[in-house]
Amino acid sequence: MQDIRKALYVGSRSDGKLIQRPMSPHLQIYRSRLSMVLSISNRITGVVATGGATLGVFWLGAAAKGPKSFEVARKVTGNPVGQLMLVGWLASVVYHTVGGIRHLIWDSGYRYDKAEINKDGPVAVGVTAGVSTALAAGLLAVACGRKRARAKVGKAS
Repeated sequence: MQDIRKALYVGSRSDGKLIQRPMSPHLQIYRSRLSMVLSISNRITGVVATGGATLGVFWLGAAAKGPKSFEVARKVTGNPVGQLMLVGWLASVVYHTVGGIRHLIWDSGYRYDKAEINKDGPVAVGVTAGVSTALAAGLLAVACGRKRARAKVGKAS
């Protein structure tokens, strides 16, 4: 008696010849496409955005706890590595938002053809890069302005 699972994996080529298909398509079968990478990235950025939001809650908790705790949090976020992590978090939130908007558009029945999805992928990357850069530059400008203002107050006293 033949194993029933083998019968479930039999398929046919376009010329009618029977072939045995793999149990599940995987990376050895699929050619890597931008839409595939963007889909995987959307899931990863969801996890990163959640982790960053958790750190944001700890930062707010430090602010509520008092000046000493908040100063420690400021040292972490003022550190170049901390700022790089904040920019990464910002970019992941922006990309996840852009990806979510794309999914909402698809769910409403628009732009779901392969050609449209392939055209929208580079647009999503460009929008993410542009918005992330603009937000990061704006936040950096605000941080530099506040640092200068604190330095002026420090010199005056």
